Parts: sequence; structure tokens; C-alpha cells
Amino acid sequence: MRALVISVDLGDPDHSAHIEEFLLLARGAGAEIVHVLMVRRGRPDAAGYIGSGKIEEAANLVRELDADIVLIDQPLSPAQQRNLERAFEVRVIDRVALILDIFALRAKSHEGKLQVELAQLQHLSTRLTRMWTHLERQQGGIGVRGPGESQLETDRRLIGARIKILRERLARVQRQRVTQRKARVRGQTLSVSLVGYTNAGKSTLFNAMTRAEAYAADQLFATLDTTTRRVWIEGAGQVVISDTVGFIRDLPPTLIAAFRATLEETVHADLLLHVVDAASPQRDEQIAAVNQVLHDMQADQIPQIMVYNKVDIAGLEPRVERNEHGTIARVFVSALQRRGLDGLRQSLVEFEGLARNNAFQETL
Repeated sequence: MRALVISVDLGDPDHSAHIEEFLLLARGAGAEIVHVLMVRRGRPDAAGYIGSGKIEEAANLVRELDADIVLIDQPLSPAQQRNLERAFEVRVIDRVALILDIFALRAKSHEGKLQVELAQLQHLSTRLTRMWTHLERQQGGIGVRGPGESQLETDRRLIGARIKILRERLARVQRQRVTQRKARVRGQTLSVSLVGYTNAGKSTLFNAMTRAEAYAADQLFATLDTTTRRVWIEGAGQVVISDTVGFIRDLPPTLIAAFRATLEETVHADLLLHVVDAASPQRDEQIAAVNQVLHDMQADQIPQIMVYNKVDIAGLEPRVERNEHGTIARVFVSALQRRGLDGLRQSLVEFEGLARNNAFQETL
């Protein structure tokens, strides 16, 4: 699908990284990018976000380049999206809708598909328009003449009913996870979740640690569904490791809510391994973005060990760094080359021993 990309710079000092990430998202969704139109504004235009002059320029580009779709790297209000679609006469997709589309493309499990559909319907419910008014039904009979239920109202009612069903199904999934988690607690099994920015290499690290075969690829949101494996680590015993969906800056709130069941593994973990792409120039911003999502999920109080992955690309050596208390705080690894994993396992052994000692002290 031929796509015109409109990138809006609102004064973000890291805008180049922002548009680079958006282009990766667009290509990941299958778009053929025919042109990138740069727009600089002090603040968004209330009606069309990019202003009337740029709207006219973009409309001309759509016609000249025969674009099928327009992608905008910012979230749009329903009114802004509607006005732009009228001006361009093609579909307009904002950042939120693009991420939702990729999630729909990549979701494989039944649970993941339910979560994506819920997020899409929640997003769509705010963007229904009266485009079907010509289908309004007339009711006959004394006292009930006049327009009946419009297609718009029907759509809203059907979407609301479907959202209710999806929430009920996801609630059942969540209850199943709680049951599984209670069984692990009874067995005093250490629960570890891998978290991190999308494409940091979580799934590759998960495969290296557990010898699993979770899908891993060099693309944003390669995997969406939480995968859990139980492994034996000498000195720590049985450890349950979960690979979770990658985070991204400005993650749509509907996705955080919809993926609550999946991310419950993160919220209730004993330890988070925060996987960082050591070779990324934006790693500090990505760390901040992940920590913000963890804060939004009330998971920022869970102990973390920073795992700097891709040291082979960054030109670093695998190593372990300790904090002022002598506790392992940072581990440098190459998940692809499986280097530095002994240091990571040692960090789990030390954490498990510390947790066991603290639990013992609490019983005294």
C-alpha cells in the first residue's frame, strides 16, 4: 500500500529518532512509503492538526504520488482525522491506529487476538461518524413515526456489546493467570519477567535462557503474546521466566488497558529483567519510556536488574556491574551470541538467595 507519511515536529529535540521509529512502524505494517512530508508547528491546529497550508500541500502530494493512505506520526482527535480524510480523499491513520494495526497483524494466541480486538474497538468507538445517515430506518404506526435507529446508533450499540463480551473473556483469562500464579507462589518459585523497549532483544534473550523457540526478529513488536517457561538454574532452583510485549514511547492508553491481563505477569513478578538495546543511541530515552509504562502499571516498585543486550554490536564486553551495596545491578550480554549469560544467571541466584533470606527474617 502506497503511503504518504506526514511527520509533525512540535519542538521535540529527539524528533529525528521519533520519525525513524514511526517509519519502522509503517514498514512493519506493510506500507510502501512514497514520500515523507515534514511539518513544523508550535502547537497542533485544532481543525486539521497540520494547518490549512500543509493540508493543501499534502492533498496535492496524495494525488501526484497516487498514495493510497496517509500516515501521521502523532495521535489525532476524531474531528482532526475526519477533516483530513475529507481533504485528502483517502484513509488517514495516526500513530495510535498504526500501532493497533501492527498488533492485530502480529497477535497469534487467542488471548492476544482478544486483547487487540478490544483495543481496536475502544479506539473505533470514539471515531464513529454519521456517514450512514442515508440508511436511517423509518418506523411506521401511530405515535412512532419519524426516524428510527440510525446506523450510527446501531454501530455504537453493537460495538458496546462486543466490548462487554471481550472484557468478560479477558477477565476469565486473568482469573486463570491468578490461579497459575498462586500455584507458583505455593511452590515458592521465583518469578522473573523480561521487560524492555520493543526490539531490544527480549525474545532472543528469553530463547537463550530457556532454550525455547519464541519468535524473534529485528522488527518492532515481533512478539505480542506472553510466553512463560520454567527453567532450572543451579543455585536458584526452579525459576519461571516470562517474555512480555515490548514497550514503546507514548503507548496508547487503550493498549495498556487491553493488555492488562498479559502484563499481569510483569505486575506480579518477583524480579524484572529490564532489557536494553546497548547499541541504540536512544537507549536512555527508551529506558525512561519503559519505566514510565511500569509506573503507569504500578509495577515500578518491583526490583529490577538492567540487562544491556547487543554488546557485540555496541563494541562492549560481557560483564557484571554491582551497586554500592555489592548487589548486581547491571549485566552486559549478547543474547544472539549467548555471551554473558553466566553473569545473568548468577544475578538470579544472588537475588533468589537475598529474597529467601529476607523472607526468613520476616518470620522471626
